[in-house]
Amino acid sequence: MVDIGIIGLAKSGKTTVFSALTGGKKGTGGAVVNVGVVKVPDNRLNILADIFHPRKVVSAEVTYHDIEASAQVALKEKGISGQLLAQLSNVDALINVVRAFSDDSIPHMEGSLDVGRDIATIDLELAFSDLAIIERRLQRIDTSLKGAKQTEKQALLQEQLMLGKFKTELENNVPIRELQLSPAEFRAVANYQFLTAKPLLILVNIGEDQLSQVISIENDQKSQYVRPQCSLIALCGELEMELAQLDENAASGFQAEFGIQESGLGRAIKQSYGLLGLISFLTVGSDEVRAWTIRNGTNALKAASKIHSDIERGFIRAEVISYQNLMDCGSLSESRKKGLLRLEGKDYIVQDGDVINFLFNV
Repeated sequence: MVDIGIIGLAKSGKTTVFSALTGGKKGTGGAVVNVGVVKVPDNRLNILADIFHPRKVVSAEVTYHDIEASAQVALKEKGISGQLLAQLSNVDALINVVRAFSDDSIPHMEGSLDVGRDIATIDLELAFSDLAIIERRLQRIDTSLKGAKQTEKQALLQEQLMLGKFKTELENNVPIRELQLSPAEFRAVANYQFLTAKPLLILVNIGEDQLSQVISIENDQKSQYVRPQCSLIALCGELEMELAQLDENAASGFQAEFGIQESGLGRAIKQSYGLLGLISFLTVGSDEVRAWTIRNGTNALKAASKIHSDIERGFIRAEVISYQNLMDCGSLSESRKKGLLRLEGKDYIVQDGDVINFLFNV
């Protein structure tokens, strides 16, 4: 499961975007955060289901966490609260919804539209959160150093040096995600769950009257904001929410009318997957056809563990064929005849779209 937090200034259309991504569902989670689980669109599953006729088809899933307006006020006026910080710290990536649409009935909180200003505002709040964590930890280190043994002191001094570097970079408006980290620093960042270390998708929320300009809007903004582990897309949240509530045929006709090639849901998920370095491998059979989410670079042994720890423990080998080769052959038996269904060991690096059958013995 992939968890993505949706943030943004008040009246940015953030909850509209959440509704679009989650198929119009309000979600659950309480006063601070709405939560919605979404199936990742993957047309490969539908095509494989037509071949194998499984009892069920299981898509990969993404969980979206939408921060309520009350939490946004707390974020802007008082810094990030403990409850909100806990929610944000647990997500894998962030989506910052930035307003670019005009609507006189919904005045912008700053009185004017300025995408760059609003991006900078949220960036600053995330940096403030990380700086507060660093300051508290540095104070504890100072206290601990006074009575630390020599072996403990060395580790504390190294941590102090690392946090000092992060602090300097953040004060110079450089998020942690853009830093070149050593392996030790990378592990430390994972423990702290710094918000500016998380991959960030900037989602520019445009109006229907701007749909014809979507490519130029994206290109203009990308030149300024696309950096390491940070990407940007533009979409119309209001229109996408309406699309999400239609059946497939009606939605396709609606998309054609407005010249939308791909749904906002699909684009946002693809961008999020790319930022997180995620791919999907597939398993097929009469029982189910299923997509499994792993990090790019995962070997066959670790991929097997996503299905069950017993498969990892008793791993013998993996039968692998690329999705495209399977489509070209039309069946696994034909793929085997042509020598395209190959055997791979535990160190094989799984590729996106690999169709895998794990052989194991426990």
